[in-house]
Amino acid sequence: MELSDLDKQIVKELQSGLPLVKRPFAVLARRLGISEEELFQRVQALQQAGIMRRIGAALRHHKVGFTANAMIVWQVPEEKIEEVGQMFSQLPEVTHCYQREELPHWPFNFYTMVHGRNREACEQIAARLSQLAGISNYRLLYSVAELKKSSMKYFMD
Repeated sequence: MELSDLDKQIVKELQSGLPLVKRPFAVLARRLGISEEELFQRVQALQQAGIMRRIGAALRHHKVGFTANAMIVWQVPEEKIEEVGQMFSQLPEVTHCYQREELPHWPFNFYTMVHGRNREACEQIAARLSQLAGISNYRLLYSVAELKKSSMKYFMD
């Protein structure tokens, strides 16, 4: 799929963030000079073509009271990786979930990110995940600072 100038403008608008109003896509459509329905159709076509995967929000966890952020590192048997990944990725308290290779002095091969109002909340989440998956070898690594969140920008002038 070749991107039209309008498609590129849509991508530019979407990557700049949605307006915080009741109907943000109506606002974007007006800016672009098209109907809201046409905007939805074009976004859907971009997704179906595999050009755009998703539209998501970046939450500033600390500002909304989630001051404890923990990367939980797991030692998951290779034969359970797929099962555990499917399970953890469906849970609302898990915001990131991925596999990495084990290293000689680091036996952990699976990672999940969770957020809580305090460390105790993260520890409770980890214990629940451990019980669900039947995986007992894990550690919580806590964030010490919240870094700026940004995404790639395409078609910028």
